[in-house]
Amino acid sequence: IINQKDYQRIHEASLKILKETGVAFHSQEALDLFKKHGARVNGEIVYIDAPMVEKALSSCPEKFVWHARDEKKSVTVGEGILIQPNIGPVYIEDLEQGRRLATLKDLANIVKLCQASDVVDLNGSVPVDPSDVSGEKKYYHIMYEILKNTDKPIIGACVTGPEAKKMLEMAEIALGKGSLDRPSVGVLVNSLTPLGYAPETIESIIEYSKRKQVILLAPCIMAGVSGPVSLMGTAVLQNVELLAGIVLTQLVNPGTPVVYATASTVGYMKNASYAAGSPEAMLINIPNLQMGLDFYHLPTRTMCGVNHAKTLDCQAGYETMMSLMMGLMSGAHIFVQCLGVLDAIMTTSYEKLIIDEELVRRVKRIRQGVDTSDQALAVDVIQEVGIGGTYLTHESTFAGFRNIWSPTVSNWDSYPDWLAQGGEDVTKTAHRKYKEILANAPESLLDPE
Repeated sequence: IINQKDYQRIHEASLKILKETGVAFHSQEALDLFKKHGARVNGEIVYIDAPMVEKALSSCPEKFVWHARDEKKSVTVGEGILIQPNIGPVYIEDLEQGRRLATLKDLANIVKLCQASDVVDLNGSVPVDPSDVSGEKKYYHIMYEILKNTDKPIIGACVTGPEAKKMLEMAEIALGKGSLDRPSVGVLVNSLTPLGYAPETIESIIEYSKRKQVILLAPCIMAGVSGPVSLMGTAVLQNVELLAGIVLTQLVNPGTPVVYATASTVGYMKNASYAAGSPEAMLINIPNLQMGLDFYHLPTRTMCGVNHAKTLDCQAGYETMMSLMMGLMSGAHIFVQCLGVLDAIMTTSYEKLIIDEELVRRVKRIRQGVDTSDQALAVDVIQEVGIGGTYLTHESTFAGFRNIWSPTVSNWDSYPDWLAQGGEDVTKTAHRKYKEILANAPESLLDPE
């Protein structure tokens, strides 16, 4: 989307804003930390200069291992594509009960589906926001359900400092003593756009950074509403907020693993609201992802798979696949909001989660590209079969046909065969499949002790 000359332009524009306009940090602990390291502070506004930014970037790891309770499921962040659950939908829906407020049981179900999935690499976060638990213990219930139902690398939640500390203690009990001496738990944090960081966000950053756990920094800016109407302007603002957050993490604890994440889009200017499913969203985010990958050399994450469809219809399909494909082409290392979201990330659909797994499999296959080896040219096979022959019974076909991609929920049978099997559409197939997965899910993965 941008060329290499633009990298320096975006970086210099960001440094100018950081130094001259500054960023508001609504936390005395953060302000004291910036002062201690020589930053100019006026009230709650911190002015960050270029040397402080460069020092912070130099101490961030280019890639790192995110450890799981089952070590075989640990992943390297900064290589390939990793898939994580959604974050934040308020509603849940399926064919039986329709759209409704999500509960803690729904959250546990999503964690179980992600645990069983062969495409989901990270687990946890708040894949739906449970309406039946509230108050100071809400996030402890969420963390318990995560720890109970997955042994993959886990993501916590952005909360107050004391809550974050206790959630990390819960994780250490479940994962084992000393497990938090290495990156094992992540947290997504969003800046307070424009040019700010809220108290809870800062407290989560500080608690996780103290223990060198994973910080996923993701500004959520709407061009024309909370950011400049120009796509590049919002990309610059996103970069400014990312750099400010990165500096804070490294002041707390140099070497803390940080993921340079993007979650911005354009405003839906008919009513100044959030626009999901827009091609312009990734045209904002891809310049930032290019910066993160090629200029700052950091692990990256992006929001892709989003849509504005209200139901599991054609719009849900084409907007999701457009977003996923742009995510693939961006080169980002982690994908989020691509497992069942509807209605601008307000809803998670059980059936769409299963369908989206197949879409992820499709883009992962596309990413693999084509074998261009001498053997793959198949000259000897073409000559052996010759003119008018068949490849169907050739030994090379038998040797390689299982490598050809096949769908998991889409139906590729003939129309008569599909009718003979019951004429089930993809939503009903996905409904049946998610029910089967939950029925076979273990009751708990926690050690009884």
